[in-house]
Amino acid sequence: MITRSGIAVAVVGVAFVAAGLTLHYPELIVIAAAAFCALLVAGGWLLFSPDVTIAREVRPARVVQGEPAFGYVTVTNVSRRRCPPILADERVAGQSLSVAIPSLAPGGQAERGYPIPTGRRGIFEVGPLTVGHSDPLRLVYVGQTRPERSVLRVRPRVHVVPPLPTGGSPDLDGPTSNAAPQGGIAFHSLREYARGDDLRLVHWPSTAKTRTLMVRHNVVPNEPTMMVLLDTSAAPYTEDFFEDAVRVAASLAVSGRTHGFPVELVTSSGQRVAAGRGAESVDAALDLLAGVAPSPDDPGLAALPGLAPRQPGSVLGVVTGQPPAEKLAAVSTVRQRFSMVSVVQVGEIYGRPGRPVGGAMVVNVRTSDEFAAVWAARAHR
Repeated sequence: MITRSGIAVAVVGVAFVAAGLTLHYPELIVIAAAAFCALLVAGGWLLFSPDVTIAREVRPARVVQGEPAFGYVTVTNVSRRRCPPILADERVAGQSLSVAIPSLAPGGQAERGYPIPTGRRGIFEVGPLTVGHSDPLRLVYVGQTRPERSVLRVRPRVHVVPPLPTGGSPDLDGPTSNAAPQGGIAFHSLREYARGDDLRLVHWPSTAKTRTLMVRHNVVPNEPTMMVLLDTSAAPYTEDFFEDAVRVAASLAVSGRTHGFPVELVTSSGQRVAAGRGAESVDAALDLLAGVAPSPDDPGLAALPGLAPRQPGSVLGVVTGQPPAEKLAAVSTVRQRFSMVSVVQVGEIYGRPGRPVGGAMVVNVRTSDEFAAVWAARAHR
């Protein structure tokens, strides 16, 4: 493929030929001949294409909005002769990024990094990568598009905030389960003795009855599950306030996990991340929030009546924009299913308090930054 410089040389050559023949200046024809020879030499130069292997990697694959992320192109010359300089062109979120690779000796390798824009939350496909080489005068270029793609997830920013208020536990000891951590004071069941068990936990009446050494299986009571619901309908949000709602939901999910609660993230469109205490559950929640977008077809808070907690004692946190009163009333229909319900509304531009919702704590703020400032004072457990 001829470059812009090559086109200019060809145009100049044709013009000089015409001028030389018209004005009877052989010098101009000689200059034109030199231009055409340069184009021929450039074309011949590209007959010797480099024999290289190319790998592209994005590091890290997950970042928080605004954090640095880089793409790395590694080129290895596997031929027995020096390869010419290589120009790589990367496509990221509609933008074109150019990466220059120097000439490599036989067996040589070079890695070049380039920054990837992360100022916007989202899941971005990195690629395709077009690699090619040109002649020394940059008159002709030959490129090849590689099919490989990489994915960069730009997660929302997270504020350090207290977790959702739990409203207390319906059980003095708290509910227990087989998956609960051992070593607590809450009795869950009897089981056979295992090497290392504390002999003080032996239950002698059961041992005498079964003629098998039985011990009390004590566990740490289950903490209530924290369910965070993000309203992903388009109607309650104006300007860019949906991004603030996403940051609020991410902050509450991360805070619940940090304080040891199992956290479940749900969107009104039906996306769900199962409850869990581990870091992998938070990663899954943040990955989901990296890609959510408001939709005019989303039911919004009208999806609340179909929402059911996975276990008794769960608490609910609803994150929305500025819905009308009839939409917000849907929160009251599920109040009895949860031990505590909190509602966070973003996008309040006049500083008004939130509309009261029966049985729920309501926080009405403009942005996620304002939420972080006022939530600590409101979310008393």
